[in-house]
Amino acid sequence: MFAVIRTGGKQYRVSPDTVLKVEKLEAEAGATITFTDVLAVGGESGTTIGAPLVPGATVTATVIAQDRLDTVIIFKKRRRQNSRRKNGHRQPVTVLRIAAINAA
Repeated sequence: MFAVIRTGGKQYRVSPDTVLKVEKLEAEAGATITFTDVLAVGGESGTTIGAPLVPGATVTATVIAQDRLDTVIIFKKRRRQNSRRKNGHRQPVTVLRIAAINAA
């Protein structure tokens, strides 16, 4: 069974016991999160696609950790102007493990 959920402005295809990193959510490690923005649900009986959401479908996940991604280097250079700028950024993410998909 799989589902397509929307969180943080992005869409993720998930199945039970999947570990994924999403945009930072306000939750402590060990907490349970329920996603109601389910765009599609599929399984052995077929696929249900929402318009835009599947009514009554939910996906529950547990928070494993609050983490940060690797450093992304932003380097800007204007040639022949003696102008350079280097900047770095680490995006905060929430690591989740999908517990269950309910396609009610």
